Order: sequence, then C-alpha cells, then structure tokens
Amino acid sequence: MPSQAPIIVVSGLPRSGTSLAMQMIHAGGVSAVTDGQRTNDDDNPRGYFEFERVKQLKSDKGWIDDAAGKVVKVIHMLLAELPDDRPYRVIFMERDVREVVKSQSTMLARSGRTGAQLPPERLMAIYEQQLKVVEQWLAARPNFQVLRVPYAALVANPPAFVPQINAFLGGTLNEQLMCAAVDPSLHRNKA
Repeated sequence: MPSQAPIIVVSGLPRSGTSLAMQMIHAGGVSAVTDGQRTNDDDNPRGYFEFERVKQLKSDKGWIDDAAGKVVKVIHMLLAELPDDRPYRVIFMERDVREVVKSQSTMLARSGRTGAQLPPERLMAIYEQQLKVVEQWLAARPNFQVLRVPYAALVANPPAFVPQINAFLGGTLNEQLMCAAVDPSLHRNKA
C-alpha cells in the first residue's frame, strides 16, 4: 500500500525553471530524488536535479514508493504516468514559451547539436497544445494538487513566491534558504 505522505513533483516544459524549483525546495529542507547522472554545465550551472528512472516511468514505477515526502522532477508529458493511487503536490513551472524555445536552441547550439528541424513557431504551438492537455488531465485528478509558479516573476522577486510555495508544501521549509537558491543572473534567455 502506498504511503500517504504526498510526493512533491516539480514539472513543466523543458527549460521552464524546473531545475531552479528543485534547487529551491531542496535548499528549503526537502530531500530530492536525484541520481547525479546529469551533472551541471553551462546551461544549468547549478545542476539538473534529475533522476534517470523518471524517463522510464511508463514501464518502471518501482522507485515511486520511496519518493513519498520527497521532491522529484517529472517532465510535463510524463505526469500522466504517475500512479493515480496516492497524493501529489505539483509545483508546475510556467515560462513564456518563446523563452523556452530560445533556451532550448541556445542549449543545443552550445552542445553542438541541431535538435528538431521544427520552426520555432511550430514548436511553440506543440508545447501550448501539450500544456492544455496536461492542464485538463491534472484538473481531473483530485489527488494532484497543483501550484503554478511563473518562472520570470519568481526569479525577479523570490520573496513574493517562496511563502506560497512553502505553504503549499506544508509550511515547514526554510524560506530564507529557498530565496538564496535563486540566482537572477541565470535568467538569460528572455522573450
């Protein structure tokens, strides 16, 4: 039987601030489900805070019971693969889709990869449609409580959002350390 302690999930589009949210929540005192396989680089100087097994969530759910009371990053399109038999608190990072696409392009160029051959406008439309589907899915699941956090506003003024995040997650986090985890200079790809 699954634990009743909620699993804290950080989600959103790729490059939407999910690593920042993971860093903040971890700094505030929540254990993070990570494996350290994807290390920091120029695109995420403070690291990615990822757990590779999440990518196989459709076929591998064996780690989920151990995630109760911890924070884990799950990309938006994998949320529907989480077992529907336990409580979740989802921090859903929202970022201007133009910034997301620009950040991805910058990251791919820096690594020497070309990425998908889709025009930016088409990729933005795909992401916007995916977000609508995920939003509808989440709205239909009472065991998934969701707090949407706007990335740009969070980076510009952490004290305006950290108390909301802390309250949503139970009110026991260290807000000062959460705010200190934010580095506004890392918001480099702006719309």
